[in-house]
Amino acid sequence: MIVGTAGHIDHGKTTLVRALTGVDTDRLPEEKKRGISIELGYAFLDVPGGAKRIGFVDVPGHERLVHTMLAGATGIDFALLLVAADDGVMPQTREHFAVLCLMEMAHGAVVITKCDRVGPERLAAVRTEVAALVGGTPWADAPLLPVAAPLGVGLGTLKSLLFDTASKLAEPRSEEAGFRLAIDRLFTLSGVGTVATGSIHAGRVQLGDELARVPPRNAPTVRVRSLHAQNSAADSARAGERCALGLAGLAKDEAARGQWLCALPIALITERIDVRLTLWRDEPQPLRSGTTVHLHLGASDVLARVALLDADWLDAGASALAQLVLQGPIAAWHGDHVVLRDASASRTLAGGRVLDPLAPARYRRTPQRLAMLAAWELPTASTRLAALLASAPLGLDVQAWARAEGRVAPPPDLPAGCLLGSAAGADWALAPMHAEALQASLIARLKAIHAEQPDELGPDAARLRRWLAPRLPSVLWRTLLARAIANGDVRQRGTQLHLPEHGVQLSALDQRIAQKLMPALVAGGFDPPWVRTLAATARESEALVRTVMERLAQRGELHQIVKDLYYAPEAVTQLAGIARKLAACDGEVRAAAFRDATGLGRKRAIQVLEFFDRVGLLQRVQDAHRLRRDTMLFEGQGA
Repeated sequence: MIVGTAGHIDHGKTTLVRALTGVDTDRLPEEKKRGISIELGYAFLDVPGGAKRIGFVDVPGHERLVHTMLAGATGIDFALLLVAADDGVMPQTREHFAVLCLMEMAHGAVVITKCDRVGPERLAAVRTEVAALVGGTPWADAPLLPVAAPLGVGLGTLKSLLFDTASKLAEPRSEEAGFRLAIDRLFTLSGVGTVATGSIHAGRVQLGDELARVPPRNAPTVRVRSLHAQNSAADSARAGERCALGLAGLAKDEAARGQWLCALPIALITERIDVRLTLWRDEPQPLRSGTTVHLHLGASDVLARVALLDADWLDAGASALAQLVLQGPIAAWHGDHVVLRDASASRTLAGGRVLDPLAPARYRRTPQRLAMLAAWELPTASTRLAALLASAPLGLDVQAWARAEGRVAPPPDLPAGCLLGSAAGADWALAPMHAEALQASLIARLKAIHAEQPDELGPDAARLRRWLAPRLPSVLWRTLLARAIANGDVRQRGTQLHLPEHGVQLSALDQRIAQKLMPALVAGGFDPPWVRTLAATARESEALVRTVMERLAQRGELHQIVKDLYYAPEAVTQLAGIARKLAACDGEVRAAAFRDATGLGRKRAIQVLEFFDRVGLLQRVQDAHRLRRDTMLFEGQGA
């Protein structure tokens, strides 16, 4: 269990921790000189029996150091709000208490310090002040303990409360959660190297583990060289413990307070988070969209802009959904607590809980998006996943969901009948009802196209997707088509899709001319003859040959590269294979390399590459053609 102190400057936080543990948490010369805490201080107390150790985080009380207090308040299990009997409730008492409430700190006690300096009447008056402060909050029934730390008065009762709470707090589960630690202090030790300390938010860490450091993106991983948990050397540490990690592969100046160390599978960085936000009850003005604030999460402090999602403004004591648009990258996970202070960092405004740490920039206020945020608010991972799938007609990236949840365990079982697809580090799922609705729309759209264009075989898969579901992940589109084709609901010829009962019919004349033309086209390989040459060879009119070729292309039996130039499917498949090989290194196909690999002239090579761009095998990016990794064109399947 980790205990955090809170309260106004000079209300006895450090003195109380020293009396309980025997450790002076003011370690800096400036702290000794001025008699106040400037940085976070740490101490430990063994629970009788030796089974557990309580960690203490002693935070500064000065108003200019609230940002440091917030860094220390993250990850605590039990809070002690200190109020000096001679001063009573002071400004930083109120702000620290606001922070504890906004962070939903459910376990805590109020300690009236310096009670030996006042008489009974003053002590009663302070009790009344405290009751007024905590009234109407979850702290209304918190224990209230008078102490005089230097004299030992009340320490026994306080220790008993702490020991009893430590024994009753549920052990944090770690089999599903990935390790996360918010760095709140960094230093170097001879023979050890860089040491990072913090409270473990979730999961478990062991000697030798490889960890990610976020932000920034793509930072080198670090290895746990040594480990102290609750101030003792250990082989592992878990959520609910203070931890110091000796890290190999990290220089002290490469890391900073506010970064996270986490298990590799859950590493993420974001600049937009969706939250459930509550404005502190004592705020005199409503909170409106566009307000600039300081966002505190973990040990980080970054400027952000508030965008309310389901309200025009937020009154004191009320809550609403909001998106926080950050001015710099942070790491965040579902369930993390945030605290907002005003732009000048002079007072605490609001707090909340992270719902979706990977919030979208677009469509953030649509009914569909609000339904997804309602799903994010459900109490368990399995119910959240099921509700998110139900509210996601464009599918859900289950891998990204697990990362946002901070899970290293496999996700809960998906509903039977889900449409599944994996590509480029994403595992997409589409709920059965959405998959069925999309397939029905697919068949209905093909029927309409066939009615409008009875002489055309059907649209290519890429064009149909743009018409029907442009925002659907391509991997789900491919899976949907594969299922429809496998079930016989849709047929594919070349790149074109059609219903089984529809097809472009060839007349007897068309068939006779096609039999004369096809051998020359197949024999032409990568350099087939033009329509003019074919017509001359077959001794048919160009117009007739051109019409037959168009119908063969409509049936998917030929591919039109440019006007009057058609390739046999076998040649196009071979050319596509060459393009894929060229793209194997960096994903790009350049005209010169494709020309050399195929033996075509530069002009013809460019024509073929532009054809591949049109049908969706490649995508033109400046001077190169980038292979679409999510396509199966010309590999025996479509789109």
